[in-house]
Amino acid sequence: MFTRIRALREDKDWTQKYIADLLKVSQTTYSRYESGELDLPTSSLIKLADLHQTSIDYLLNRTDRKEPYPPKKK
Repeated sequence: MFTRIRALREDKDWTQKYIADLLKVSQTTYSRYESGELDLPTSSLIKLADLHQTSIDYLLNRTDRKEPYPPKKK
């Protein structure tokens, strides 16, 4: 399910350990996110979308547009 988070990580030549450290989880847990064995928590989805400058919908395969949504106007 989360083939996009793997592809985005590999495009930047980042290791699973690097991303796992950013998310404050073990490399094993992150590997299970990528394989779909574990569901990603919302907080991790937000961090990954911000890190990769994309939308959560893109990460979840709900859209093919990589661009992030525009920020909310204050």
